[in-house]
Amino acid sequence: MLLFLLAERFLKLPQILCKMDLKTDTRMHYHGADGVYAGVTSDGILKLYWGESKLYNDASAAIRACLESLAPFLIEPDHEGAERERDLILLADKADLSKTQLTEALKRYFDKNSPQSKRVRYCGVALVGFDTDFYPADQAKAVEDEIIGAARAGLEVWRAAIGQRLKTEKLSQVDIELFCLPLPSADGFRAAFLTAMGLAQ
Repeated sequence: MLLFLLAERFLKLPQILCKMDLKTDTRMHYHGADGVYAGVTSDGILKLYWGESKLYNDASAAIRACLESLAPFLIEPDHEGAERERDLILLADKADLSKTQLTEALKRYFDKNSPQSKRVRYCGVALVGFDTDFYPADQAKAVEDEIIGAARAGLEVWRAAIGQRLKTEKLSQVDIELFCLPLPSADGFRAAFLTAMGLAQ
């Protein structure tokens, strides 16, 4: 849900496929990507973004798991058995479209008899949440500038981890929008979110 809000609000990428309305068993995890988003470049190329979110205690583990999950959708050659084909089949039937330019680009993409169907780029949009130690403890106070400084220092570490993982997963040449969400506690965030959604156990 948070990835959906960030992608639509800040990246202006509409979600065109959501798995939530396809899930019938509350005990079963979602399979495939967390959703599919789309955009169209100024020269009419369709960009399909596979979404992935990971919330871990450790930043490196979250980054690794997130990009490992995205890689099969983005770098496999086109063929019927490709990981993304499962989502593309759903997309052809379940796509939620509201923009004319995007609708037309998707129609061209699914018309495999048209050379325009090849004008597509497979991209990623991702969110990684993880514990950090620069937030004050409960009831404690902290200096805002100190928190900002610690966050900037952390950003350099996360950036390096992301760059290394992109190389490992052979994603260096793929467009990926990645949100980093440093948290006082990933477990605490997850518990608070489930409570807010009325799903606390």
